[in-house]
Amino acid sequence: MIDPQYYGPWAVIAGGSEGVGAGFADELSKIGINLVLIARKPGPLEETAAKARANGVEVRTLALDLLVPDALDQIKAVTDDVEVGLLIFNAGANSYGHEFVTGDLTGFAGVIELNINKQLELSHHFGGLMKDRGRGGIMLLGSLAGFMGSEHQSIYAASKAFGRIFAESLWLELQPYGVHVVEFILGVTRTPAMIRAGLNFDIPGMNVAEPEDVAREGLEHLADGPIWVAAGNYEGAKKRSGFPRDKMVKGAAEAMRKLLNR
Repeated sequence: MIDPQYYGPWAVIAGGSEGVGAGFADELSKIGINLVLIARKPGPLEETAAKARANGVEVRTLALDLLVPDALDQIKAVTDDVEVGLLIFNAGANSYGHEFVTGDLTGFAGVIELNINKQLELSHHFGGLMKDRGRGGIMLLGSLAGFMGSEHQSIYAASKAFGRIFAESLWLELQPYGVHVVEFILGVTRTPAMIRAGLNFDIPGMNVAEPEDVAREGLEHLADGPIWVAAGNYEGAKKRSGFPRDKMVKGAAEAMRKLLNR
């Protein structure tokens, strides 16, 4: 497990109320790292916080929609008096999936704002403080979707591709200062959000990961950036990076339709 002296005494988890985010909170609290948990839904947020507090750490919660204009100011208000050694950005969801040309540009803009702009804001703020201290870690949650175009997920997939290139660049820039950066790339994971989306986890041969296992793996590989692919999906990520792109993209689209029961 990670060194709490290097990545503590506080960690900020954006998207820290359920699923993989809750798994991160549980694992970090067990090794004595205090937490600032940020999520939209107060109920699940407080449940996760209570579980972490039971492990003996201090937990601050912020029920916040990261899309509000003053989100960073609200986050600073609850973190400026503590030393944050770890940022986990786990908030990048596909908040608006639709065919592009018939979709609402405002909805697509929300996906970009959450998955790109807010990720940049938090990485810029906390990354600068970590650079000054000469230690810390930034984990950006990525997706296999970021390796390939996808119907009805064009903006989400593109935002995840952006996140991967950004993470590699940030890793290069902060590595000399002792700050570890990794994009932790997830495949199909049995999270509450994916369950609510109606994903078919029973497709023969489907590699389905559990959120607690994924969280544990991610923390174990914080220093193994710039990219770590979770839960045995490395070969899948390599394949999605291959050629010819027409056959690759069409094949992945067919598999995605089965996963989404379409």
